[in-house]
Amino acid sequence: MWTVGARSRRGHLHARARRARPAVAPLAHRRELGGLPAPRAAPGLDVLDVGCGPGTITVDLAALVAPGRVLRLDVSPDPLDEARAAAERAGVPAEFGVGDVYALDLPDGSFDVVHAHQVLQHLTDPVAALREMARVCRPGGMIAVRDVDYAATTWFPLDDGLDRWLELYSRVARANDAEPDAGRRLVSWAHAAGLRDVTATTSAWCFATPDERRWWGDSWAGRATASSFAEQAVAYGLATPAGLDDIAAAWLRWRDADDGWLGMLHAELLVRVP
Repeated sequence: MWTVGARSRRGHLHARARRARPAVAPLAHRRELGGLPAPRAAPGLDVLDVGCGPGTITVDLAALVAPGRVLRLDVSPDPLDEARAAAERAGVPAEFGVGDVYALDLPDGSFDVVHAHQVLQHLTDPVAALREMARVCRPGGMIAVRDVDYAATTWFPLDDGLDRWLELYSRVARANDAEPDAGRRLVSWAHAAGLRDVTATTSAWCFATPDERRWWGDSWAGRATASSFAEQAVAYGLATPAGLDDIAAAWLRWRDADDGWLGMLHAELLVRVP
């Protein structure tokens, strides 16, 4: 069985948002696919999407490389029904599995592109995961990864409740042996995995319009009190339910602020496999 193994020894840091936001992953890493050797040959490439979640990015990838094979893997079967439905709506071929990113049940050199969006930050050993991704990637192929750097997140208006959210998020992540500031570490992790042919870039998510603030603010207000993040924060003795309620209220204040703004920095890495 394929499995994209536990993202931390204590489980997911937080539940994935159930609703897709088009601006969150614009163009589904077209830059990564466009950076491949012979980009005109993108149709027909075989792609492995590690940690596909509800499949919104994978659907765009499948459209770009059709009729190539796209295999979508996740740590849990839970989001795969949603991913299948997204593929059916888009009319793209669907192949799904559950698996272990540290020991993929796949032959060496199976894919032209191995893609992981916001995955490495949740792993206890991202270097081992990159080595395994390289194993299943064909020589000359690409690993394309993208991860946030939470410490670089900034917002307005200033709010002590959001300061406490960011500190708590980082403490819960590190209690899980995960790395919330993964973005700045991608190059070093690739080098540690023996992968030296890398191209590093950055991009940002910006939430400023009323609709954007409503989507992001409501999402985090909910996760602050009802998610694995909230459960772990309390279980690890890092927060109380009352404290989490205060953080949720801070997100709603930011959501409702007419001049509310939030920016999140993301790091991207293209790795050519030798």
